Amino acid sequence: MAKAPETPEQRLNALSIKLPVPAAPIAHYVPFVQAGNLVFVSGQIAIWEGDMQFEGKIGETLGLVEARQAARVAVINVIAQIKAACGGDLSRVKRCVRLGGYLNAAPSFTEHSAVMDHASDVLTQAFGKEIGEHARFVVGVNSLPKNSPAEIEAIFEIA
Repeated sequence: MAKAPETPEQRLNALSIKLPVPAAPIAHYVPFVQAGNLVFVSGQIAIWEGDMQFEGKIGETLGLVEARQAARVAVINVIAQIKAACGGDLSRVKRCVRLGGYLNAAPSFTEHSAVMDHASDVLTQAFGKEIGEHARFVVGVNSLPKNSPAEIEAIFEIA
């Protein structure tokens, strides 16, 4: 029987998730700030290596499947940023404290939790249940930068 992956990098590899180069800010902010043992990762959108992967409003031009995939891309970008904050060592992450999501959603869209569950699942799979489970919020908004369907931010505790 194969041994279960133990480090976040091994888990990501087992999930066939390759982290992108951390995205540069698209405005006047920094990608993360460390305060004590907490790292605040700025909002990440559905961009991959400089190219928007999904664009549009959930419930109008995009369905639930595309919205969940956009959230996946955004949270993988969050992981890339926390890896940079940890000097390249994801094993320094002690806990994902909070995950926040903003969804570019039509007023009639009500499946916000189903979209963010996909991002939450990626974190739990990457870091394991003890480290990856987190408090969370998700809200629908009228628009997001670059017409991204999702923007995700996070707070991590690191060693």
